[in-house]
Amino acid sequence: MDSALSQAQPPVVASALARRFGKVVALAGVDLSVAAGERLGLVGPDGAGKSTLLQLMAALLDPGAGHCRVLGFDTVREAAKIQARIGYMAQGFTLYERLSVDENLAFAARVRGVTGDTYRERRAALLAMAGLEPFAARRERDLSGGMRKKLALCTNLIHEPPLLLLDEPGLGVDPLSRRELWQMLDGLRARGVTLVVATSYMDEAERCDRVAFLDRGRLLALDTPAALRARAAGTTFTVTRTAGGALPPATLPGVRSIKHLPDRLRVQLEPGRNGSAAQRLLAPLGTVQAVEPDLEDVFTLLAPAGEDAAAAAWPAHPVAAAASAGGIRTVGLTRRYGAFTAVDAVSLDIPPGEIFGLLGANGAGKTTLIKMLCGLERPSAGSATVAGIAVTGARGALHRAVGYMSQRFSLYPDLRVAENLRFFASAQGLSGARARAAIAAAAAESGLDAGDPRRAGSLSGALRQRLALACAVLHRPRVLFLDEPTSGVDPLSRYRFWALIRNLAATGMTVVVTTHYLEEAAFCQRLGLMQRGRLIASGDLATLRAQADLAADAGVEAVFLAHLRQTA
Repeated sequence: MDSALSQAQPPVVASALARRFGKVVALAGVDLSVAAGERLGLVGPDGAGKSTLLQLMAALLDPGAGHCRVLGFDTVREAAKIQARIGYMAQGFTLYERLSVDENLAFAARVRGVTGDTYRERRAALLAMAGLEPFAARRERDLSGGMRKKLALCTNLIHEPPLLLLDEPGLGVDPLSRRELWQMLDGLRARGVTLVVATSYMDEAERCDRVAFLDRGRLLALDTPAALRARAAGTTFTVTRTAGGALPPATLPGVRSIKHLPDRLRVQLEPGRNGSAAQRLLAPLGTVQAVEPDLEDVFTLLAPAGEDAAAAAWPAHPVAAAASAGGIRTVGLTRRYGAFTAVDAVSLDIPPGEIFGLLGANGAGKTTLIKMLCGLERPSAGSATVAGIAVTGARGALHRAVGYMSQRFSLYPDLRVAENLRFFASAQGLSGARARAAIAAAAAESGLDAGDPRRAGSLSGALRQRLALACAVLHRPRVLFLDEPTSGVDPLSRYRFWALIRNLAATGMTVVVTTHYLEEAAFCQRLGLMQRGRLIASGDLATLRAQADLAADAGVEAVFLAHLRQTA
C-alpha cells in the first residue's frame, strides 16, 4: 500500500466540491466521504451532477472550488497517481470494438503495467468471474450489451484497484446480465473493494450501504437506504379500484403523485399529511391500504420541481385521439439471418388500446420483432397485420399507421426542438395548418414548449425522451412501438412518461413497449416473455404468476426468471 495512504483515511474525501460548465452549476459545495470497503450509491434526476462528481473523484476533471482527496492523493496535484490506482467505468462502452475479449483485456493490462504470470492469473480469474471464458476470442462488437458491460468491468479490475467508480453500470443491459453484474460487484465488496456507483435504478441503490441524493449539483440527502425510506414513512398507499369507483382527478390536495398500475393505484402524499384524512380522500377511488415506501417513493419526495415541473400539468388525456383503433396479430412470425433465427414463430394477438410489454434478455429478438411489425424488416416466414394492414403489403399505409420510438430516441441533436418537430411532421406528410396543429397537440400532451430554442442535444434525458415521443405520435398512429423508451431516466421522469403512455392507450392507440427495467413492466396490462427468438409466455401478471406456480404477490423479476428456468 502507498505510504501516502493512511489506513485510517477514507478512500474518498470531498470538501465543498464545486464545478461549473459555463453558467451551468454541475456541483455546488458537496461534502462527503466514502469509507473503506463501502458501497456508495449516487442517485438523482438527470443532470443532478452524478457523472461530474465521479469524474472529479477519478481526477478527470478539476474542481472549480473545494478539493477532493482520493486514496490519499489530491485530485488536482496528483491526478496521475489516482488514475493509476483506481478503476473508472464510464456510461459509454470504453472498449475497442475490433479487438477480441482477450485483446481488450491484454491491452488494459499493458496500460496498467500488469504482465507475465500476474496477468495470466488475473485474466483467468476475471474471465471466470464474468462468465466470458467461452467468448475470449469473440470481437467486442459481436458481444451482447451485458457481456460488453462485464468485459468493461474486467478491464477496470485487471490491476486490482482498491477503489472502483461506476457510472450507470446497469444501463442498457438486460435483467439477467444486470443481475450477474451485481453478483460480480458483491464479490468485489466481499474482498474489501470500495465502490461508488451512480445509478437511475432504485433497486440498485437499495444494494448500497449508503445513498447520496443529488439535485442540481447539491447534496440533498446522504444516508442508508433504510433511513431514507423512513423519511417517507406514512406517505404511501395503494388503492385497489372497485367496480364503479371514481377515476382519480389530475390533482388531489396533498397528493404528491399517483402511479397507475393495471390492478391498482400507488398514491404518495406530501410529507406531514394526516393518514386518516388521506384515506378518506382516497376512499371514493377504491379500497385503500397503507404500504411501506421504497426508494422510488423517497426519490419522488426529495426531487424538487425543476424544468420538468410542467409535467405535473399535463392534460389528463391526449389533446388528439388516435385516428382509429388498431391492434396487432401475428401468426408464426419468423426472421432468419442465414443460419441464425432472430425471431422464431411468434404468434401474438394484441387488442386495440392495450399496453403490451415485451421482456427478454439482450438478443432475445424483441427489437427485430418490432422492426418487422413496423415494416423495417421483411419476415422470413409467417404473417402479421398491424392496424389491419399486412406488414408485407403497402409500406406507405403501414408507415402512416404506426409510430416508432427507438432505443436512441431518433432525434437530430443539432436541430432545435421546433425543427425536430417540423422535420418529423413533414416525414409523416403533414404540412401547413395540419402540421402546426399536430405539433401544438403533441407538444401540449408531452409537456413541451414547441418554441423551445434549445437544440435537442442540449436537453436533459427526460426532455429528449418526451420530444422523441412527441415526434413519434405527431400523425396520431393507431399503433405505437416504444423500444427501451425510459432507459437511463430517473424514476420521477419515468412515472411521468408512463402517465403519457397510459393516456395515449386510453384513446384506443395500441402501445408495445420493450424494457430492461422489470419494475416498470408492471405498468403494462399484459406481458410477452421472449427467449432466443421465441415467445415463451404471455399474459397479465396474475396469469404469468399462476403459470410459474408463484405467489400472488411475486414481483416481475421473479416471474421473468421463473419462466426462463422453465424453458432452460
